Amino acid sequence: MTECVIWDWNGTLLDDVDLCVEALNWLLAQFGYPQRYDRAQYQGIFGFPIEDYYRRAGFDFSKDSFADLAERYMQFYIPHSMACPLAADAPAVLAAVRDAGCRQVILSASPLTTLRRQAENLQVTGWFDQLLGLSDIYARSKVQLGRDWMARSGIDPARAVLVGDTLHDAEVARELGARCVLCAAGHQPRATLETAGVPVIDTLAGLPELL
Repeated sequence: MTECVIWDWNGTLLDDVDLCVEALNWLLAQFGYPQRYDRAQYQGIFGFPIEDYYRRAGFDFSKDSFADLAERYMQFYIPHSMACPLAADAPAVLAAVRDAGCRQVILSASPLTTLRRQAENLQVTGWFDQLLGLSDIYARSKVQLGRDWMARSGIDPARAVLVGDTLHDAEVARELGARCVLCAAGHQPRATLETAGVPVIDTLAGLPELL
């Protein structure tokens, strides 16, 4: 029985893929790189660690440091993200999960301050027991955040499901001992997600049946 749904935020509940494509192309232009990406091309190179994704996008860290790139990216992304909507079907699915008696939390690789601003802007904080985000802008692993929260909350990992949109979410779920469902409406395409060996849904509407 599922007692808790652990939600990824970016690309899963927050529909920010198009903004991230725009932000990547803006960042490339700001630092003088000629290449540009469309949505499908972006999804083909996106992944974690973010440093590796930046390398696949063509950034040269010998000229431009990851720290400088990440800071400039967030200067563009954060204010524009306030216009991003929730993913299709998200309100109905959040309600269905709640009505099934499940606790819900967000576990994000975003800075906690950004996560809070975005969630408050969309008026969804009331759905969740807690918002869990990182302390910096570098989008590194969220595994320890999840472990610490599960230890505090007393949730049995075997009764938790992590819902995300990237292979990293499947990796995090394995580290936590939780099950995983991936949604192909986010930052990585279905063909990539299917390599994780976990259920893949096209939109969040497919989640309640799996739970």
